Amino acid sequence: MNTRIDRVLVRGSAAVGQNTVAPRTGATQPGAEGRVERTGADVATDVETVNPAAAELSFTPASEARDVAARLERYARRFGAPVGEADGMSGGPGVDGAEPGAGRDPAADLGPPTLELTLPEALRTFQRSSREFRSAEEEYILTAIRLLIERHLWGPRFFNDTTVQIAGDGDDGRFDHALSVINTLRATKRLPYGGSVEAAWVFDATEQLREQATGRYRQSSEIALSGNLPLLRGAGLVAREDLIQSERNTIYAARSFERFRRRLLVDIANDYFQLLQTKARIVNQERQLASLQQLQRATAALVEAGRREAFEESITANRVLSGIASLSSLREQYILQLERFKIRLGLPLDQPIDISDAIIEIPEPEIDLDLATQLALEYRLDLQNARDRIGDARRGVANARNDLLPDLDVNARVGVPTDPDAREGGLNFSGEDLNYSAGVTLSLPLDREIERLQLKSSMIRLEQQVRDYEQQRDNVIVDVRSALRNVDLARFQLTLAEQQVEINRRRLRGQRLRADLLDPQTLVDTENDLLDAENQRDQALTQLRNAVLNYLLASDQLRVERDGSFLPLPGMGGEAIDAELELPGDAPDPAPLP
Repeated sequence: MNTRIDRVLVRGSAAVGQNTVAPRTGATQPGAEGRVERTGADVATDVETVNPAAAELSFTPASEARDVAARLERYARRFGAPVGEADGMSGGPGVDGAEPGAGRDPAADLGPPTLELTLPEALRTFQRSSREFRSAEEEYILTAIRLLIERHLWGPRFFNDTTVQIAGDGDDGRFDHALSVINTLRATKRLPYGGSVEAAWVFDATEQLREQATGRYRQSSEIALSGNLPLLRGAGLVAREDLIQSERNTIYAARSFERFRRRLLVDIANDYFQLLQTKARIVNQERQLASLQQLQRATAALVEAGRREAFEESITANRVLSGIASLSSLREQYILQLERFKIRLGLPLDQPIDISDAIIEIPEPEIDLDLATQLALEYRLDLQNARDRIGDARRGVANARNDLLPDLDVNARVGVPTDPDAREGGLNFSGEDLNYSAGVTLSLPLDREIERLQLKSSMIRLEQQVRDYEQQRDNVIVDVRSALRNVDLARFQLTLAEQQVEINRRRLRGQRLRADLLDPQTLVDTENDLLDAENQRDQALTQLRNAVLNYLLASDQLRVERDGSFLPLPGMGGEAIDAELELPGDAPDPAPLP
């Protein structure tokens, strides 16, 4: 069975084009031949609910004096959030004098080895283990199964019916009883343009349970060939409508599945880039926190020397505390994103993963808006489905018109029995006793009100399908134009953001050279401006990466390898390189405070 389903899937995917993937039917079976054992709980009418009363529950209040900083650091280390060596998260210098990492639980580091996940590996993992991908595969497989069912209905079908019957006939209190066994072996076949034929072998054996003059036992059999053929209503292609639609639905499902793989590549890449962006924000925050801690120590030394007022140290201390709080929030945001990413990939939640900065950089497209629109209108698989469904609606109108015709059916039957005079006919068929019948049935359409209403409905559905296609076509045009403009917009925003980062770095470098002449608030403001610029740069880089993928998806020029990874187009290149993101640790350190 799986082999036949696989053939349908491979054929359907091949009709869409190269680099398409047919689902794995064997991977979707719950057991041998789909066998699932039913348990007692499955049929129980009194389904158990776990909902204890309030008195049965317990709650332990936490101490407000607990070391939440150390606990947050353990969370970060356990769930894979970046943790610096001296970021002040667990009460670093300048907060309460504790050493960085104090209160850390060494046992928290034990567990499964960390899985370093690159973007290509994330895409491959999604196709291997994702529940979302498996559900899409199964929808495609179900469409193929429906086609096989319909094909089977049009092939020769064999049946064997055995009827055992006892009958009695009373006459003035005396009853004659008979036991009969009738076995009918028949084969049926639908005709291509309506009607059907049937060949049958009927075996009839009767045992009189009370002695009769004619004997107790009789047996006969007959071979019969019968058929019926519509000439008006139900004749022609309308008879094959279900098969035609099932065949076309398989192509639609293949297109939808391939479109799903492309869309999911963009979604997974977007999630991955968002993780990289949050990771970069954590690094930016750690850099700023280290710089603010250095500024706090320098300001405290100046206050102790009498060169600064005490409140100026409070300014830097307050900003250090704010930086620590922001860092904790960013780490929690990263942990939540990472956990949801694991769920989407189908990875165990206890599997630690590390998001690698090495990704596949896709160059930005150089293409005219009109040409991009033309390619999208030609390539979009979902738009092709919408266009072809107009043909389905047109067939629906033609089929509804056919239902208004009168019924004119021809039927015929030829039977060759065994010798009727023989008590036991056996298999000695008697051609001389052949029987036949033929007839024509005409049914005038005196009541076709329902059919006329159905014709009107099918015409309305055709108009709706045309409007839906036109709206979807216009949306495709708007989407691809917007996607292409967003590429240029994202590049422009990234260029401006990189200039802002460089301006603020030079500004901070200059201010640090004359820090003794500037108040701490000025330095803190510059640090904040630099952090905002770095975060905006990282966000602009994420938007640019997503914009390129969204353009490829909007124009349906995105191609996916069979294993789920990105397939570069000619001229793109596809080497995995380090992320373009310039991490703060790679930049020249600001001049030290005097």
